[in-house]
Amino acid sequence: MFTVAAAQAVVLTHARPLPPETAALGASLLGAALAEDVHSDIDMPPYDKSMMDGYAVRTADLADGRGELAVVEEVMAGQTPRLPVGAGQATRVMTGAPMPAGADVVVMVERTRITDGGRVHIDDPGLQPGRNIVTRGREMRRGDAVLRAGAVLRPQEIGLLATVGRATAAVIPSPSVAVLSTGDEVVEPPETPGPGQIRNSNGPMLLAQAARAGGRPHYLGIARDRLDSLRPLVAEGLQADVLLLSGGVSAGKLDLTPGVLQEAGVVAHFHKVEMKPGKPVLFGTHDRGQGRPPTLVFGLPGNPVSSFVCFELFVRPAIRRLRGLPDSDPTASAILSEDFAYRTDRPTYHPARLEVGDGGWRVRAVPWFGSADLRGLLEMDALVVFPAGDHRHKAGTQFPVLRLED
Repeated sequence: MFTVAAAQAVVLTHARPLPPETAALGASLLGAALAEDVHSDIDMPPYDKSMMDGYAVRTADLADGRGELAVVEEVMAGQTPRLPVGAGQATRVMTGAPMPAGADVVVMVERTRITDGGRVHIDDPGLQPGRNIVTRGREMRRGDAVLRAGAVLRPQEIGLLATVGRATAAVIPSPSVAVLSTGDEVVEPPETPGPGQIRNSNGPMLLAQAARAGGRPHYLGIARDRLDSLRPLVAEGLQADVLLLSGGVSAGKLDLTPGVLQEAGVVAHFHKVEMKPGKPVLFGTHDRGQGRPPTLVFGLPGNPVSSFVCFELFVRPAIRRLRGLPDSDPTASAILSEDFAYRTDRPTYHPARLEVGDGGWRVRAVPWFGSADLRGLLEMDALVVFPAGDHRHKAGTQFPVLRLED
């Protein structure tokens, strides 16, 4: 049986960044990985510009930063100076306005006053050339590589793309994620369950987890425990970059998923992992042909906490890799904040709450009765990993934890 670490390594071996696509500049690019180097097509700023509302002057005209000068022009942002600044002269400039020729400093308006004769009186001791001016090309020069392939696009990167004239960018797209629930006992949330039935919590939960991980989820519905129901929905799901199935992967009489996947050409790379909850988890790949990357197929156990945990351990890292993002390590080490007795036959990812205390992270196991207890996850923001065996874990003992996103 695979360990969690070995299973994660297998998944990432088969997950490769998706082929780049060209996308329009906008908020939809947030979180995408850039697939090309981007160079500036201009100097930025494209001219020497004022950083303040004030007066563009020559420091040579102001002994000790003081004096009176004739105002020859006013230049707003977006305008171009018509006159140079000569001896004894000043130009009124606004923030972002181009600097007039001859001036070497901007005196902020708070250090000035207009005299009765319409001249500007300046009192700014310590005035130095270059103050309150950004010179042409200070931010970037034409031809500079301003972004490199692999950069994750945040608002500031998107703003920079606009600055260098890009209306589109080549990025690694978000993977499509198909979600398929299985089981005769499962009904959709609006329905009132009949005898022996339960509502489908896994479908909406996995759709939300996939979206939070950066995928483009779509729901295939519920496949019944019949081959004629399961086969066509699996075939449809295998057209996606990722297929998530919940239920039907154990060893029961109606656990048809492994056989249907094999029949559809899915190559299973592992089935069962030494962990709790989630032991029956299955991972395989399906060759889509036509040069497309293979579909990553995850058969997740039907119990909702098992599905949740398996997603965080195996599916989330795979989606991250498909998106071209650098691998991340959400694990940390935390000190148990209170005694906790627990018996388990394999390593257990127990719902827990992280807190910051003296010396670092502290973790508290939250009440939870097992893989069917979805409500028990409401208090948690992490999973603490307890080893196999019958233990009374003492407060102050360190344990690995898996931090979860909000």
